[in-house]
Amino acid sequence: MTHKLSQVKQSWRFSADVLPLMAMLAAIVALSLAAIFIKLSERELGPFATIFNRFWVAYVVLWIGQEWRSFRSSKEEATQPIEYTRRDQLWLVAAALMFWGCIALWAWSLTRTEVANSTLLHNLTPLFTTLGGWLLLHQQFDRRFLLGLLVAMVGAGALGVGDLQLSTAHLTGDLASLFSAVFSAANLMIIEKLRAKFSVNIILQWCCFWGAIWTLPIVLLAEDRLFPISASGWVSVICLAVVCQVLGQGLQAFSLKRLSSGLVGILLLLDPVLAALTAWVLFAESLTLFKWSAFFVVLLGVYLAQSSGGATHSTEAIE
Repeated sequence: MTHKLSQVKQSWRFSADVLPLMAMLAAIVALSLAAIFIKLSERELGPFATIFNRFWVAYVVLWIGQEWRSFRSSKEEATQPIEYTRRDQLWLVAAALMFWGCIALWAWSLTRTEVANSTLLHNLTPLFTTLGGWLLLHQQFDRRFLLGLLVAMVGAGALGVGDLQLSTAHLTGDLASLFSAVFSAANLMIIEKLRAKFSVNIILQWCCFWGAIWTLPIVLLAEDRLFPISASGWVSVICLAVVCQVLGQGLQAFSLKRLSSGLVGILLLLDPVLAALTAWVLFAESLTLFKWSAFFVVLLGVYLAQSSGGATHSTEAIE
């Protein structure tokens, strides 16, 4: 009996550790497709109209999913509604603001600087998640984790260093990219705290609702078109919303129940690797030996960070 109980505990512990990691890897695959859907959407829409449609479509999908689950639940199985405190609401709005700021700043930076500059600076997210986790969440990271962080960031930086252009003319765009990384890191850390109390669906609904509200006036003031005008345009924004926002961001938020925001930030460095491989397959974009080497360096850094003692944590309640 004791032996069977030990096996059950080991099996549960394995699932608790491996499932969030698998979810995060699936999230990265979904998120890596964002660049393709955005590229297709921007044949008809501006960057902020694309963001607006991403948010409102995702919100509708999430709302329908929630209503469907509520409909299928019997009265006996129905759970008590969650009570939102003032602090809870502030945390949820803050998560929405950080996520919206990350996407909006990155989209705007691409109009003011080179893609390589923007991508390289945006990939500093894991640096800020690790620093923030240490300073604000009192997380501890061992040497193996920090080495993995350094190696993965070097590899990710090498992917865009060949196209990097340093110029004062790009300064505003470069700063916007840098702040998008700060906002991204803050979003991960806030969601890490929120997952102690709230479901993935609730967190994403708040992010999408407020994201759409904040983006709408920018689109109306700065861009010519609010919605797609063709079937292919609608397919692009719907795929962006469902695959990248609902599925990708949802799986990422799910993984933050067990994985630290620092590790998730490092795992997100696989995003440009998968994006480059996808572009190689779909658009026949060339991949040099140097870039293949950079891919290997990123994978090595991710392996070192994931296999360290600082990979998982038990989420504490929001204080």
